[in-house]
Amino acid sequence: MGIQQGDKILSVDGENIAGIGINNRGVITRLKGPEGTEVNVSVLKAGGDKLILEYTIERGVIPQYSVDLSYMIEDEVGYIKVNQFASTTYMEFKEALFKLQEQGMTKLILDLTGNGGGYMNMAVDMVDEFLAGNKLIVFTQGKEEKYNENHISRRKGDFEQGSLIVLIDELSASASEIVAGALQDHDRGLVVGRRSFGKGLVQLPIPLNDGSQLRLTISRYYTPSGRCIQKPYGDIDEYHQEYASRFQNGEVFTEDSVFVNDSLVFETEHGRPVYGGGGIIPDVFVPYDTSGNSVYFNRLFVTRTIQEFALSYASDNADELKEKGLEHFREEFAISDMMLKDVIGAAEKNDLKLDQDGFDKSKGKIKLYLKAFIGRRIWDNDGFYPILHTEDEIIQAALTKFEEASALPGTGI
Repeated sequence: MGIQQGDKILSVDGENIAGIGINNRGVITRLKGPEGTEVNVSVLKAGGDKLILEYTIERGVIPQYSVDLSYMIEDEVGYIKVNQFASTTYMEFKEALFKLQEQGMTKLILDLTGNGGGYMNMAVDMVDEFLAGNKLIVFTQGKEEKYNENHISRRKGDFEQGSLIVLIDELSASASEIVAGALQDHDRGLVVGRRSFGKGLVQLPIPLNDGSQLRLTISRYYTPSGRCIQKPYGDIDEYHQEYASRFQNGEVFTEDSVFVNDSLVFETEHGRPVYGGGGIIPDVFVPYDTSGNSVYFNRLFVTRTIQEFALSYASDNADELKEKGLEHFREEFAISDMMLKDVIGAAEKNDLKLDQDGFDKSKGKIKLYLKAFIGRRIWDNDGFYPILHTEDEIIQAALTKFEEASALPGTGI
């Protein structure tokens, strides 16, 4: 209807919601309603003219896409970013895979970093695209035999041959770990990144009379080699703090600090050693990059200074940016020193004083994210992720590992 990023909603159905302490949840509650009903909103348009417009919006289902992006990151190298495993993930993935193959892809990076999981059947279907028929993908075991299941590859996949690299990190969980674990165990894909989260429990949903739902844990996930994905419980407080402890004990920074249970050693289909004990340990470790981090950089995000400046710049220069095109933007566009001065000024208006040391340390990262958010405003994710990928430590490491990935016996080449 013409409502854009940067516009500010002032009222919903005549009720003022601006400047009175209502949080995001309060706004969302007022905006949501049954499909087909209407909601009236008053909107302050982005820009300097202070224009306020009234809109009557018909409510509808907001699509949730699970494939953020797919593109040719290098000659013959395709890239697919999957953010969750939802009901449409498999078909979105298939479409992305077909598009890249049409563009000449022979090598693939499957990015599951930050993917917290979702539907197990979507993960199984995705793995089936990479494995030949009748191979174990994942199995579950519980206290009762009726909850034990084996999931097998059954169809002819669209990428059963070719170099494959799977990216994971400490936030990759559940269905993501099923995919990474299966492809690693069958020597089909090289896993690059950092040890995954370690969430391998299966829940049975039980509907209750009031419309709520009880989720009862009935079994655990195991990779084809027999590794349990679920990290051990032990002390419950330590269990809940385990993610944070990876940063405190240095696991995300140095490979020597990665937790490896030597007593839980397993073998892949072709005899490579892999380890259990919780999560998937990658074949290639990539340390977490903190070189450009600073408190000042983090506060630029918390105050939304970077996001709002990028939004304003993109709105003011949209016609020129679109005319030159996305490829020109990726290759030629640069954040100027004058733009950085304007960002510092915008931060001060947001009550964030300049920390010169922090700014100097994070200058490169500030420029990177400014460019990425400007690109997102004009070209959505196509203008966002490829900019960030130029300095993403896991992706850049992966691009150097295709010779190793091609040498895996499960690639079929």
